Amino acid sequence: MIPITIGIADDHLLVIQGIRAMLSKSNFEIVFSTNNGKGLLENLYEIQPDVLLLDIQMPDMNGIDLCREISRNYPDVKIIALTNMDESHYVKQMIRNGAHGYLLKNTDQTTMIEAIEEVMMGNQYLDRQVQQSLMDEVLLGKRRSVQQVMLTKRETEILALIAAEYSNNEIAEQLFISLRTVETHRLNISHKLNAKNLVSLVKEAYKRGLI
Repeated sequence: MIPITIGIADDHLLVIQGIRAMLSKSNFEIVFSTNNGKGLLENLYEIQPDVLLLDIQMPDMNGIDLCREISRNYPDVKIIALTNMDESHYVKQMIRNGAHGYLLKNTDQTTMIEAIEEVMMGNQYLDRQVQQSLMDEVLLGKRRSVQQVMLTKRETEILALIAAEYSNNEIAEQLFISLRTVETHRLNISHKLNAKNLVSLVKEAYKRGLI
């Protein structure tokens, strides 16, 4: 049996390792994995997998825009979004831009395999939690208040260190930048997340799947 080829694009090494472990004993062949958008496009130029597992929050490029570009240039690649964000507007944007499936990162092995097999048959696959979110919006008129937030690569790095309880001085030393630069980035992050203090900043970041 010819294996289904898989490409993985996610900025977290642990996620990539987890996916590899999930798919290691099935009829799948992981042909590449990358942790940024530039690397993804370079890999796709060389080889087009049957299925691409694509994170929405990439450090250098917006996964939603990447989805549109890949769908246009490589229409035979089946894209499955793999993300922490279950808000309906993310789902709609990804599907509109050519995604064939949408999974949350807390998915289990059975669901991931089912999703891959479904999109390979030409069907669309949505995580059950995502389906419920869409149904709530359509049937109950509920709208999630969480708005799309895109951070720069540097803001993402600083946010991760903030969540790890680094002080501003420690962040400056870690990233080899000035304390004033750290403070400016931190202020920008707080504005984007509408956070008034450290606790709400980290809470909002986790809620939006930014860390």
